[in-house]
Amino acid sequence: MQKKLRKQVSWAIRDFNMIEEGDVVMVCVSGGKDSYTLLDILLLLKRIAPIHFDIVAVNLDQKQPDYPEDVLPEYLNQQGIAHYILEKDTYSIVKSVVPEGKTYCSVCSRLRRGSLYSFAQQIGATKIALGHHRDDILATFFLNLFHGGALKAMPPKLLSDDQQNILIRPLAYVEEKNIIEYARLKEFPIIPCNLCGSQTNLQRGIINDMLRDWDDAHPQRLASIFKAMQNVAPSQLADRELFDFEKLSLNRDDDANGNERLFEGNNIQAGQTDSLAEIGLPIAPNTQTFNPKFANTNIDTEPQLVNENAATDNGQEKQKIPTINPVI
Repeated sequence: MQKKLRKQVSWAIRDFNMIEEGDVVMVCVSGGKDSYTLLDILLLLKRIAPIHFDIVAVNLDQKQPDYPEDVLPEYLNQQGIAHYILEKDTYSIVKSVVPEGKTYCSVCSRLRRGSLYSFAQQIGATKIALGHHRDDILATFFLNLFHGGALKAMPPKLLSDDQQNILIRPLAYVEEKNIIEYARLKEFPIIPCNLCGSQTNLQRGIINDMLRDWDDAHPQRLASIFKAMQNVAPSQLADRELFDFEKLSLNRDDDANGNERLFEGNNIQAGQTDSLAEIGLPIAPNTQTFNPKFANTNIDTEPQLVNENAATDNGQEKQKIPTINPVI
């Protein structure tokens, strides 16, 4: 499992040029399975990579109730991982500004992101690594599709709006079920989220359930959807900013031999010929044979039965078309 994840993370880093020589990568660690896996795989790659880069783990303690403050520092110290624990009471802010019954995710993530972005600049980190995996990206795509009216998701690599930070998602090619299995095998000390993770009926949760059902019934469907996100055809969508539909124009010409292009078929029936002539359209358009191989074939002639024992022109017997037993 580790080898599989290492390969997928390596591919994502290579495909999007996520990590370069001399980078200081700030890995955001929440205490969940995704960020533990991300940190573990990146540390492994650091030891075998052909380039030099440094890794520092950063956790934002948001002062949520019953949060086990000692779990993450103890794990990071045991593993000898350089890290920072940032303490900031964003929990109280979220609870005060979000009405009861509404979801906390948007406000919580915005506050957390702002704190981590500014700290990355403070310590000189050149990349911020987040633990979003392939299924997170797909879920965000469908959330925007169903509820946001936009065709967008989480990019594997992103320049922040103020152009001060570059975000990378090295787990972009990794399936969540593999992360779950890896976290179980590694026995990471998982810290549950008691804020947004405790809310029920979240739209993201509903989308995640839909994706899991699809994955169970059609194992290749999610892979195909993710591949489609990497194979976008702007001219086949309807975004007028992305593709210039207004300036589309015809560019017709004859074939390579200078011949007029004709309908390939047997016949054209024209109706209301007076109206066609009034428009200026031909009353009896010409046609050409659909397949030159059958140019002399009369379609009105009944097919002739061939005697299996009849000799061909060269004296050899006709070969029978082999019949395949459908049971076999």
